Amino acid sequence: MSKKVVLSWSGGKDSCLALDVLVKQGYEVACLLTTVPQEIGRTFGHGEKKELIQLQAKSLSIPAEFIYCTFEDYSERFVSDLRKIKDTYGITGIAYGDLYLGGHREWGEKTAAEAGLDAVYPLWMEEKDSLKALKAFVVSGYKAKVIRVREEVLDNSWLGKELDYDFVSKIEDEPVCPMGESGEYHTFVYDGPLFSNRIQLDSPEVIQLETTKKLEFGEFRLAVK
Repeated sequence: MSKKVVLSWSGGKDSCLALDVLVKQGYEVACLLTTVPQEIGRTFGHGEKKELIQLQAKSLSIPAEFIYCTFEDYSERFVSDLRKIKDTYGITGIAYGDLYLGGHREWGEKTAAEAGLDAVYPLWMEEKDSLKALKAFVVSGYKAKVIRVREEVLDNSWLGKELDYDFVSKIEDEPVCPMGESGEYHTFVYDGPLFSNRIQLDSPEVIQLETTKKLEFGEFRLAVK
C-alpha cells in the first residue's frame, strides 16, 4: 500500500510530532491541511493567522492547503475538499495528531472514509501517557511557544512560555491534560529538525479571542537557524 498522506495541520506541537513520526515511519506527507472557518477568519482551534501556517509550510518544504468553511458546513466541506486533495496529490490516507479523545478519532475516521481515504493516527495513546508525550516533544528538538489559553483553566502568564523542562514541571501541577488535549492551551512550532529556517516571532500582543486569550504576533518572518 502506498504511504502517501495529507496531514491535518494546526501549526502546534501535536501535528508537528505527528509529522516527525510519519516521516520516520516512511510516510510521504504530500501536503499540510488546515481548516479556516469564515466566522473567525483564522485557523480552527488555534485561531492562528494563515500567514504563519504558510511560513511553517515553506520552512518544511511541504505545500499547505486550506479548507475554507463555516461551522455549520464544517464536516461536509471538509470531506468535499479532501476528495479534491486526494485527486490532486494522489494520497491514500489522512493523518491526524489526535492523542486519545475517542470522539475526535470517530469524526476523523468517518470523514476519511467518506473521502475514500484511510485515517492514520501516529500518536494515538492512552490518556495516562500524555505527560510522556509532552516530554518526548521537549527532547525532540522542536521549539514551540504557548499562543492560546482557555481562561477558565490557565491564566495569561502561560502565554509565550516555551515548551521546555520548566514548562513540563509547571504544567504537571495544573488540573489540565499536560498536552492540552481538550484545548486547555495551544502552541505554535517555530523551529525544529525538519525546518530549514526558524520562524522569527516579534511584536507580541495579548488579544481576546472568543473565550480565550491569544498571543498575537504583529511581525514574523523566516530567519537563518
